[in-house]
Amino acid sequence: MNPEAIRYFRRLGIITIITVYCVILAGGIVRASGAGMGCPDWPTCFGQWIPPTNEAQLPSNYHDIYAQRGYENTQFNPVKTWTEYTNRLIGASLGILIFLVAWSSRIYLSTDKPIFYLSVGSFLLVGFQGWLGSSVVASNLKPVMITLHMLIALLIVALLIYTLARSQRDSLSQLDASLLPPKFNTVLLIAMLMTLTQVAMGTQVREAVDVIAQAHIERQFWRDDFPIIFYIHRSFSSLILFTNLWLVWRLYQAVGTQSLLFRTGLALASLVITAILAGMALDRLDVPPIAQPIHLLMANLIFGAQFFLYRSYRYALNLPA
Repeated sequence: MNPEAIRYFRRLGIITIITVYCVILAGGIVRASGAGMGCPDWPTCFGQWIPPTNEAQLPSNYHDIYAQRGYENTQFNPVKTWTEYTNRLIGASLGILIFLVAWSSRIYLSTDKPIFYLSVGSFLLVGFQGWLGSSVVASNLKPVMITLHMLIALLIVALLIYTLARSQRDSLSQLDASLLPPKFNTVLLIAMLMTLTQVAMGTQVREAVDVIAQAHIERQFWRDDFPIIFYIHRSFSSLILFTNLWLVWRLYQAVGTQSLLFRTGLALASLVITAILAGMALDRLDVPPIAQPIHLLMANLIFGAQFFLYRSYRYALNLPA
């Protein structure tokens, strides 16, 4: 294969993964700022491909128009509108990038067909995610739809990371993981399962916060009405922290500080600690909006780091894909 084409595919894959996380962050900002209905229609925004900047650019009866479409109390807010529109632009950029990844992956058809199929699968999944995004708007931001939208984003990240890691398995197989204990693989799988469980609980907490916010309770009183799942979610973070720290400690003992495996583990520990600090800010500082998207992004980055570590570890030991 052409080495330049391989490098292009891998660079494009990395940029695409970063863009997925940007989409997740933008989505978190949209939700935290209440800008989800900043554009009450899709794919246009207030009927325009480039949204207005002030209410005078809209029809005088736009309230009635959108009320007839099922969106009562539609109120133009330029900040919320452009926040949601920016989110859509990043999502559209992701669609273009994932198409280029799928197209460029054809170089692997003769050597490693799963890379091509995974790339095409990621492209189709992003397309489904775009449709799901329109359904989220059409559902008037039903919490279940929002949660599903986020979980699909996690699946897209996993597919892209797996594809990129598989394309580099020859170099990853040169990593030395022979001194790691056999149970490292099991604990890493448990850590990933714990992360997914924590994310699922986090979405339930977020849905409860949405309900509390809709009740027009002052932000400083939101915590008084948090459900029991919030306290389980908060306590569970300690188990996640210690489990991931165990993984990092084992990596430090077995592979050395210069190994990609250890550096990935160190990044993982940093992400877990940052997520916990953001969670503490949400708990102790009356749910500041800025902490919400950071907390969400860290959770997704944690899973991504764990999954990459898992794939790299298995390639290092030449275990089945």
